[in-house]
Amino acid sequence: MRPLIPGLGTLLNTATVLTGGSVGIAAGERLPARVRTGLVSTLGLFTLVYGVRTAVTPAFTGVGAPDLAVVLLALLAGTALGSALDLDGLLQRFGRSVEHRIGGEGADGRMARALVTTSLLFCVGPLTILGSFEDGARGDILLLGIKSALDGVAAMAFGASLGAGVLLSAATVLLVQGSLTAAAYVSRGVLDPVLTTAALGAGGVLLVAIGIGLLGLRRLRVPDMLPALVLAPVFELAVRALNLPI
Repeated sequence: MRPLIPGLGTLLNTATVLTGGSVGIAAGERLPARVRTGLVSTLGLFTLVYGVRTAVTPAFTGVGAPDLAVVLLALLAGTALGSALDLDGLLQRFGRSVEHRIGGEGADGRMARALVTTSLLFCVGPLTILGSFEDGARGDILLLGIKSALDGVAAMAFGASLGAGVLLSAATVLLVQGSLTAAAYVSRGVLDPVLTTAALGAGGVLLVAIGIGLLGLRRLRVPDMLPALVLAPVFELAVRALNLPI
């Protein structure tokens, strides 16, 4: 039975990000710098492991691992497109603009970093895609409930280490998950698990890139890779239609 009012899971997720972030911000002022740094490193390590797992064996789809050749093609084409559009630069400039409007000339870049990092982290994982579709198509918020708990804890840690920028990512969660939920509601939840697995494979690689950045190993232009999330299922459809030996 389809839900009368879809989106409850997204509203819950938005609330947990705001709550967790607020608690983290309040606590962060009392925590030593080494504790705040340790929290970010721990989140980076978890994101790295979670990303590898998602890229190789996406959960909940029931169709096994994605075709890595398709994922690679999507990542290459998506990164080329994203780089040409300078998605990373656009998002960074937006983050800095918001930070300067709120913090004035004393802005130190933490808010922009928190906004960009948490927006990506909260919106490219498997629970975002699958949970939003379950919510929109059937009113089942179990997956988004699990994601809400995880995001709340992560928002708390990021709030303690990076500050108020975490709260701004709640708007991103509301926009992205709300759009996916609405699409699932309108389309009656028609979701090909093979195509979903292709998108999740690309999403897992993006999570790995986010984890690398959080660990301070190297800053990768993750926003430039975002088109791969759309191109992966498109390429998977093309491979199936043309019966290509990939």
